[in-house]
Amino acid sequence: MKAINYLNYFFVGMPILLILIGLISSAEIACCGLLSTILTGLFQLIFGIKMLIDEPQDKNLQNYINGVIFFFLLLFVNALILSWEFVYLILVTIPPILAIYFSYITFKKAHQ
Repeated sequence: MKAINYLNYFFVGMPILLILIGLISSAEIACCGLLSTILTGLFQLIFGIKMLIDEPQDKNLQNYINGVIFFFLLLFVNALILSWEFVYLILVTIPPILAIYFSYITFKKAHQ
């Protein structure tokens, strides 16, 4: 579990580091940082599902997966049916909240 925690630190920290370096030097590096957040979400989603399969009774993991499902359902419904602008503002805030929550879960499990 500690390895997943360290990998999570890497995947969360790398986009932040690239964006900060990009603000100082060039915009291309900042764009790479923004694009690498996709890899962070993919890593967290894959390991969140794997951890939930290993521990199906864990309420924190269930809440995390429910949050991911809610995000994608809201994105899908808003894109195809509703098309309300304020929902997109909500959709922008959900992935960072999920990333912080998954980081909390992995930290807690690594230090048990």
